Amino acid sequence: MSVTKPLLSEKTIEIIKSTVPVLEQYGEQITKHFYKTMLSNHPELLNIFNHTNQKQGRQQKALAAGVYAAAKHIDQLEVILPVVTQIAHKHRSIGIKPEHYPIVGKYLLMAIKDVLGDAATDEIIEAWKEAYGVLADVFIQVEAQLYKEAEEAEGGWKDFRKFVVKKKVKESDVITSFYLVPEDGNAIAEFSPGQYVSIKVKIPGEPYTHIRQYSMSDAPGKEYYRISVKREAATEQKPAGIVSNYLHDHIQEGDILELSVPAGDFTLTMTDDIPVVLISGGVGITPMLSMLNTLAERQPKRKVTFIHAAINGNVHAFHKHVSQLAKENENISYYVCYQSPSEEDRQKQHFVKEGFIDLEWIQSVVQDKNAQFYFCGPIPFMKTVYHALKEWGVPEERIHYEFFGPAGDLTK
Repeated sequence: MSVTKPLLSEKTIEIIKSTVPVLEQYGEQITKHFYKTMLSNHPELLNIFNHTNQKQGRQQKALAAGVYAAAKHIDQLEVILPVVTQIAHKHRSIGIKPEHYPIVGKYLLMAIKDVLGDAATDEIIEAWKEAYGVLADVFIQVEAQLYKEAEEAEGGWKDFRKFVVKKKVKESDVITSFYLVPEDGNAIAEFSPGQYVSIKVKIPGEPYTHIRQYSMSDAPGKEYYRISVKREAATEQKPAGIVSNYLHDHIQEGDILELSVPAGDFTLTMTDDIPVVLISGGVGITPMLSMLNTLAERQPKRKVTFIHAAINGNVHAFHKHVSQLAKENENISYYVCYQSPSEEDRQKQHFVKEGFIDLEWIQSVVQDKNAQFYFCGPIPFMKTVYHALKEWGVPEERIHYEFFGPAGDLTK
């Protein structure tokens, strides 16, 4: 994706780069203050932002990392363009528009000044004002292109469109699938395996709308979209998922949901026949399943290794489906790792490994480290997989992953 490269003065670049150590130290404090102040003054933005990510601090950490990266590479914006594109896909799917950027800029500069105090001189604030304008323009350019593509694609549309729940299927104790067809009966946009849609819901008793992203869990080219949603129960670390529980408990066949055009840059490469390894943990199986089904349909001779980790068979969705695909396609190999298998799992031999995925086991079931590796799941799981692949010597360009929610850092 191309953007017009903006120009910043050498003086501005020098000043922005001088703030990098400060942002590394105070970045999260700045972004926490930013969100608190902005959302207090513009509560209408709560119709867009994920409230749970705000409460857990994930959005603040992600923004702090983004601001830090922007400052560090302010003279080489092409370095951060992949991250910009990833964020722009999310922005397009939830409805971020050009008019939102001045609001963000105002409160971000205010937060920098409030947190850093006298250290944030007028010169620094002016430099960041100029730099923010440049960065905002890059985002607006990329997002304008994504909005145009979404609306003009065959079967595409603008913003949100009403879909009917045609079928609701329980896949495990915690995961339920929703088959969605357009209310107007017209065509739907194609998508790439690995992409997601944004679902917008107005929950009775809630003052604001809620928007969540859910990966497609089936191959493209169908008359429906399928999402498979995990019921997020409350834990000591986080509250129960407002939207996931609403979908499980209240949305039934025949009900209406509002969807964005599919989005996301975590997609399966279909232009070669390099072996593929798909590794999922928990509900991270959803984009992996879309990729697997697509490979089985469209590249039936391409070698695929599908690895799934779950606590046990009760929460393991789509086991029968993947087992059947592996049985019918000699190019597909399937392996399961259960953290705490039940006695029923042991009797039925529903798993290959007990405990946790590690490098030694990955090497025992994957023949070629030069495969394309795709993985998704809880962040600790993803860190384990990432470090295992790096230790094995898998090239960075062969490693692909997706975060559910704001991006994190797997390298630490």
